[in-house]
Amino acid sequence: MAISYVSLQQKAMGRILAIDYGRKRVGLAVTDEMQMIAGGLVTVHSKDVMDFLKDYCSREQVSCFVVGEPFDMQNRASEASRYIDPFVKHLRKQFPDIPVERIDERFTSQMAMRTMIDAGLKKKARQNKALVDTISATIILQYYLEQQANKRRP
Repeated sequence: MAISYVSLQQKAMGRILAIDYGRKRVGLAVTDEMQMIAGGLVTVHSKDVMDFLKDYCSREQVSCFVVGEPFDMQNRASEASRYIDPFVKHLRKQFPDIPVERIDERFTSQMAMRTMIDAGLKKKARQNKALVDTISATIILQYYLEQQANKRRP
């Protein structure tokens, strides 16, 4: 049975946008419109992230923001929370109609480095912190998608 383009368009939802917020850089990842595939978007300077998000949301339908939530090994909010929490508050204020989900981001930077090594990237490429941030955001988004899929399973 063939699926028509129109039926796929009708089922399209807004994209889910993941944010790996850092004091200097913010890694961003996004799903396709069907919310099935996570892919790296870009890394922007933290001072520019809100302008970037406003521009992006004016061009693309975003149904949810997923923001990494840093915890330490004792499952307590890490030191980075003091920078991320005000950002999340500002994000909710700027985009009141878009829900914001928080998700554990522990080990995403290490996982991003492992991904880069497994992909065969040379040491010079692995030192690109912007790339690490974008991959980290993609890992956060992929983890979120997996959690959502698990919730739908009986």
